[in-house]
Amino acid sequence: MQKLREEIIQTALKLFDAQGFHRVSVNQIVKEAGTSKGGFYHHFQSKDELLFVIHDTFITYVLKEAEAATETHHSPVEQIQEIIRSFVHVFDLYQSHITVFYQESNYVDETFEDEINRKRDQFKDKVIAVVKRGQEEGEFRHELPPEITGMAILGMVNWLNKWYRREGSHTIEEIAEVFTDLVLHFLLPGHGGVSGVEQSPPFFYGKK
Repeated sequence: MQKLREEIIQTALKLFDAQGFHRVSVNQIVKEAGTSKGGFYHHFQSKDELLFVIHDTFITYVLKEAEAATETHHSPVEQIQEIIRSFVHVFDLYQSHITVFYQESNYVDETFEDEINRKRDQFKDKVIAVVKRGQEEGEFRHELPPEITGMAILGMVNWLNKWYRREGSHTIEEIAEVFTDLVLHFLLPGHGGVSGVEQSPPFFYGKK
């Protein structure tokens, strides 16, 4: 059953990307997926719910990873590094989901908007909370407004949706290193390191 659900999602992603959400019917999805309407409606109440699930898949991933980062690591520096790394990686892991959702987001049924916004706000609040804690513990610059700082981090990474390509000149791991380095340089006092926290030099250090 889980295999069929995933097959429906992958089929819908391809069709939505090629034709647009509003031009694709449930009949087309079940035909391409090699199933029946009964098989479709066993997993999804409607095409609108399917679009919601596409979004929920990747936002749930980044939210769980952020929660794991704050539970696993003690230092706010390590927490923000891990949050950024996993956030960047979602644009590779769920590239099709993200591309389709953002190009078809105008068609999201209002019945799902509250849940979408709730999880987005949870993730945003988690990032801002790590920034605030880092400031309180003296690891991050105290003069930076935490809300603006958190939104700057989210905005920078979210823009990957516009330009990241797997066949590009840099891997997703390298992009994560660059983003982490940028964030730490504007967060850490004096652009220096934090005592007790080991940081491996990013891949681009030492290049001319």
